[in-house]
Amino acid sequence: MSKLKKITRRSFMIGSGLVAGGVAFGAHKVATPHANPLLAELREGEAAFTPFIKITADAVTLITPHTDVGQGVQTAQALLIAEELDIDLDQVTLSFGAPDPAYYNTALADEAVPFQSADDSLAARSARGAAGAAFKLLGLMVTGGSSSVPDSYEKLRMAGAVARETLKKAAADQTGQPVSALQTKQGAVVLPDGTRIAYTDLAKAAADIAPVTEVSLRDPSEWKRLGKPVLRNDVVAKSTGTQRYTIDLELDGMLHASVRTNPKRGGSAAQYDTAAAEQMRGISAIVPVTNGIAVVADNTWRAIRAVNAIGCEWPDAPYPAEMADHWQAVSDSFTDDALDKEWRNDGDVNAALGTDAKGVQQIEAEYFAPYVAHQPLEPLCAVARTLETGIEIWTAHQMPRFLQQKVAAVVGCDADEVIFHQQMAGGSFGHRLEFDVVTQAAEIAVAMKGKPVKLTYSREEDFAQDYVRQISIGRAKGALKDGGVHAWQMDIASPSVTASQMTRLGQPAAGPDTQIAAGVWNMPYAVPHLSVRAYRTPELAPISSWRSVGASSAAFFAESFLDEMIHAAGADPVAERLRLIQSPIHRAVLKAVAEMSDWGAPLGPGQGRGVAFVESFGVPTAEVVQVRDTSRGIVIEKVWVAAEVGQVLDPINFENNVMGGVAWGLGHAMNCEITFTDGVADQRNFDMHDGMRMAQCPQIEVRGLTNGDKVRGIGEPPVPPAAPALANAIFAAKGQRVRRMPFWNDVDFA
Repeated sequence: MSKLKKITRRSFMIGSGLVAGGVAFGAHKVATPHANPLLAELREGEAAFTPFIKITADAVTLITPHTDVGQGVQTAQALLIAEELDIDLDQVTLSFGAPDPAYYNTALADEAVPFQSADDSLAARSARGAAGAAFKLLGLMVTGGSSSVPDSYEKLRMAGAVARETLKKAAADQTGQPVSALQTKQGAVVLPDGTRIAYTDLAKAAADIAPVTEVSLRDPSEWKRLGKPVLRNDVVAKSTGTQRYTIDLELDGMLHASVRTNPKRGGSAAQYDTAAAEQMRGISAIVPVTNGIAVVADNTWRAIRAVNAIGCEWPDAPYPAEMADHWQAVSDSFTDDALDKEWRNDGDVNAALGTDAKGVQQIEAEYFAPYVAHQPLEPLCAVARTLETGIEIWTAHQMPRFLQQKVAAVVGCDADEVIFHQQMAGGSFGHRLEFDVVTQAAEIAVAMKGKPVKLTYSREEDFAQDYVRQISIGRAKGALKDGGVHAWQMDIASPSVTASQMTRLGQPAAGPDTQIAAGVWNMPYAVPHLSVRAYRTPELAPISSWRSVGASSAAFFAESFLDEMIHAAGADPVAERLRLIQSPIHRAVLKAVAEMSDWGAPLGPGQGRGVAFVESFGVPTAEVVQVRDTSRGIVIEKVWVAAEVGQVLDPINFENNVMGGVAWGLGHAMNCEITFTDGVADQRNFDMHDGMRMAQCPQIEVRGLTNGDKVRGIGEPPVPPAAPALANAIFAAKGQRVRRMPFWNDVDFA
């Protein structure tokens, strides 16, 4: 029997995390479940016991509402249901479903409140409960923050268990056998004599009875699918080039469009000279869109060529035109007036770092993290077609209900008249949290009146219109005493990604931004005197969530400087970190990666190892990077990763997500930045924003730890430790500190 024991109707509908929220928002509102959206579409003899499972006479359909952006979360969701439902994935149909408040994200509350993941105090629980209640009442349907698996873990298993027990009840009523005598196996109820009744054959009978909600979840020791290697549902299609994305969709009578909008983000529309474009082959229309112009043609290539032929005069951007001024604005933000929050104030840092401090050695350093692009392989693309009332949209998006609101505002209809067809995404890294391509597609579709229009960004337009990762500077001071770290002041300045993103959503972003110092304010080190301060730079270029958000830069600053302090103190990087960590769970992660890498073993000439430890999205993650300094430059030879996630549900996909996160983090640390000249991004394609090449990718060894009592996601946590571990390894190999990304500014890579 699982830790959850029996699942009552009330806990199935509410969720224990929302109980505290009932105090803030009213117990009745919090307790009232969202309606099951599947019921409205049921025909005679079809059953839908929960919002996640639909059974008809010829199919079992599992609803997997989280967006699959390449991380394999559709398979993960299906497995959670299938484990309790006792059905194999080759027996089911998977559907993203339609946007609905019933699919609100239950797990985002942990990241939405400023409490460390291990903080189980009354204040922390109350804050999480209140945030969870708010998300429930808003019907906040979001894929992001490595929350998909934590959000799905309990409720999808519950859904499977409810369906399983309800089908057993239907079989019992039909056969006269007691429910206790029935079992389930591979999509069927099994009678005592071995007779099998397929779930599809029970749909009609089950539709007429109330769902059985007094259910028990299976203990992990009983799992047949979860925790075992499985083939992701998209592997064959992606391996054979047959996976269809938005960019592959074809509808009868479809037109194709491309756009140019002001590359000085936030600047207004230009004056246009469309004469040349109007004469080009295949052009149907030239349509103004917000802050830009669109060309509609009979194929995408002609649309892109024509829109690029339009002469445009772009007004100035609302941010500094030149890159040096962006850096200056961040540098100028380390002031009392710009202090967003002092997240940690342990001991007496001022005294420990004061000029009269006795018996201490002091060091300081400054670090830089640039803007970077999201750059998913599939360019932004959306298909739109207006209806008599409302509009249809096909694309991949991580916030479907916000998408409906945005498109409704363009079309002038109600949000529920925006019919959204979720698609598989060819990558995102946070890119598909934004709306421009969707609202522009809607604007064009309105002009084309009932004809389906596919809007595809050129790669150059995709880069030019990206809401980039935040620019950031870290300034650190430290004091060493008795061979160890004694005091540490970590100051970080950055624009607020939360404020920038929430403004575009039309949502408030009150209070300090947890992302400016993410991965630092919540670090597990018990330094005697520790200060972590976040400074908010006034808004510069528009920014958005990039894989691991603030931790992708802030953790680079902190773990690099910690390594500098440890080296100056003459201590071992792993041993000193272990001395500073008190939490057994966090210590186990660092010990695991040290064991995996055989930390301390002799290395060859020119070799060096670096370690970094970061907790992001509740996942303590430690990485060791080994490099070799050669005549051609730095070669990254091997990486070891250990992460605590509470439960590894799909070992192969877990390993792949970690490996991908490491390669992503290393590649961007090595090579990538976005700079501005005259307000326009200089880098406009992959050749100017070059991630890690396949020949540069190291061997990566992964271990998932399961000591914690909460299930966590792994899509983003491997990213933040990669950059500092690489920087620390470079120092170990050649004695050179790298304090700014991308590292190619200071070292060569083979």
